[in-house]
Amino acid sequence: MQVTLKEVSETLAMVTEQHLDIRTITLGLSIRDCAHQDRDVCAQRIYDRLTSAAENLVETAEQLSRDYGIPIVNKRIAVTPVAEVCAAVKATDLVPIAAALDKAAAAVGVDFVGGFSALVQKGISSADTRLIASIPEALAVTRRVCSSVNVGSTHAGINMDAVWLMAQAILKTAQLTAAEDSIGCAKLVVFANAVEDNPFMAGAFHGSGEAEAVINVGVSGPGVVRAVLAEMPASADLTAVAEKIKATTFKITRAGELIAREASRRLGIQMGILDLSLAPTPAAGDSVAEILEAIGVGRCGGPGTTAALALLNDAVKKGGVMASSSVGGLSGAFIPVSEDAGMIAAVEQGALSLEKLEAMTSVCSVGLDMIAIPGDTSAETIFGIIADEMAIGVINNKTTAVRLIPAAGKQVGERLDFGGLLGSAPVLAVNRHAGHILAHRGGRFPAPLGSLRN
Repeated sequence: MQVTLKEVSETLAMVTEQHLDIRTITLGLSIRDCAHQDRDVCAQRIYDRLTSAAENLVETAEQLSRDYGIPIVNKRIAVTPVAEVCAAVKATDLVPIAAALDKAAAAVGVDFVGGFSALVQKGISSADTRLIASIPEALAVTRRVCSSVNVGSTHAGINMDAVWLMAQAILKTAQLTAAEDSIGCAKLVVFANAVEDNPFMAGAFHGSGEAEAVINVGVSGPGVVRAVLAEMPASADLTAVAEKIKATTFKITRAGELIAREASRRLGIQMGILDLSLAPTPAAGDSVAEILEAIGVGRCGGPGTTAALALLNDAVKKGGVMASSSVGGLSGAFIPVSEDAGMIAAVEQGALSLEKLEAMTSVCSVGLDMIAIPGDTSAETIFGIIADEMAIGVINNKTTAVRLIPAAGKQVGERLDFGGLLGSAPVLAVNRHAGHILAHRGGRFPAPLGSLRN
């Protein structure tokens, strides 16, 4: 389909009045050819690869933003999971690899680089073990590096040994970055059914099924959806609401399609996917929680919230997939607490709890995202929270994730303040009855019957 002048005009109105933006242009980049037994040689190769491949990424994105009048908020790089690249590395400590990624990201001016990652859903290799052990320090000494570990999939089940390792890694990361409100944990996510073409951080990596280099674009427009729903009468039925969301997300996706095509052309890099995800920001009116309230829920977290979110997520996917043949990533609605002013208000008013958020993840795009919990939460409790969320993803054959922030030195009701898109997070209460047996049983949660599809 051709992008028309009318679409461009509508898009400019969305930008100026309703917070529409291109949340990210992400360069997905294979670094497999950077492998070497010597860690320092490997690190230098990675630095050279990123600075060469991404030297024009930021400049091109900024020029696109000026040419089309659409803000492009973040410029990012996602690389091959580092554990795979470092399989041949003899050294135990992989922090220098993260430092090379961080240095390269700074050199080319990108906001984040994702891919300090491992895929361990069925088993853990030596390189995976070394990478997971290196995560806390790597995130403490870098500014732009993001890390993810996939511990489960519908096909493989859940690697419970890996879940325990990640619970410990999250706590250690929080402690090492305590002076900065445990911000290291904001750059660390645990996945089930992770996708290979996700442009959003902290979970982006460049999957093994991808081309050598691709341009993935993430679009976000919760403010646009909220604005059009606010104009609908309270008497409108839910079919009409769903149709309005579909029509609106179609227009939002077309804006992203235009930017993705042009970025691909100007950079001479294959276009990958367009991810339409309603990713909120702390700005007033740019909230997924407020969309759910516009649908008719009294306050996000109250009865009806999960149903409203399910309707929203489904309509967003339907509208997006009709607007582009390249829709991928995690397209749908995100519910990160710290990044959504409406979510924060709901928590502070007692309407939204961790347990309700878990229920909502069964129908949202990802999972428990940017949730601050007390710093003295036990590793066993964090293990249980991760395990519960992974089970939702594995059993329901969907991507789920956990990005928890054990707020070092803080208790329920206090706040973390990260600034920028990461926003601020009220510390939520957790159920402390996890016990001390489940987390230490180990082994593998078997793949569900639904995995037998061959």
